[in-house]
Amino acid sequence: MKTKTTPILRVAACLAALTTLGASWAGAQDALDVSVGVDVVSRYIWRGIDAADAPSMQPSMTLSVRGLSVGAWGSYSLSNNLTQGDEIDLWLGYTHELSEGGSLGVLFTDYYFPNAGGGLSNYRNYDTPDGPGAHVLEVGALFTPPSVPVSLAAYVNIYNDEGHNVFFQASYPFAVGGTSLTLFAAATPGSEKNPGYYGTDQFKFLHVGITAKKEVPVSDRFSLPLWISWSANPNLDIAYLVVGFSL
Repeated sequence: MKTKTTPILRVAACLAALTTLGASWAGAQDALDVSVGVDVVSRYIWRGIDAADAPSMQPSMTLSVRGLSVGAWGSYSLSNNLTQGDEIDLWLGYTHELSEGGSLGVLFTDYYFPNAGGGLSNYRNYDTPDGPGAHVLEVGALFTPPSVPVSLAAYVNIYNDEGHNVFFQASYPFAVGGTSLTLFAAATPGSEKNPGYYGTDQFKFLHVGITAKKEVPVSDRFSLPLWISWSANPNLDIAYLVVGFSL
């Protein structure tokens, strides 16, 4: 993809979001939803990779209306010596609820790494003479089949990745007693042109495991949403056990 297309993608995404949200705001303010939150995690594990090697705080905010969502998500290491894993993502998504049940969604994500040596406006592509920029752009598709408790997702890098790396994930949620559980498995076909992105140039499983979530009572009026996730990256031959909670 040529470098000059990046501003077009950015402007198109912003215009689409503003136009749709503006029209929806004018006609259905009661359908608008704004949510904010923060997760605290013992490790930031991203697609089977330890992205921070330290506890992290992950704030988020989302604006949603009629299936369209616009949001910002970040991750900040709680160690002053490990800031290279800091990340700020802007995303635009749309989810369509199917008439027979299930859903189909699309997601555009702008990954920005503020401490990677480039400024916020640095949208250079990987092949520019001055080196790659501070952003990676990704498009994803998400599908939940009708009457089947399985979620499927596929993501591909469309900018600032010579190999256009692809990532697939399937997850299966269920419950045991008062605990919500999710089994998941994720893989990549690999990339010969940029194998360093996921660590392989051939098909590999990257992230398999199980996550357990439960509301832990703290007082008569407050419960803490707690989750624990065990996962493994067969490609790196490593496993993780991560705990986190949401506020």
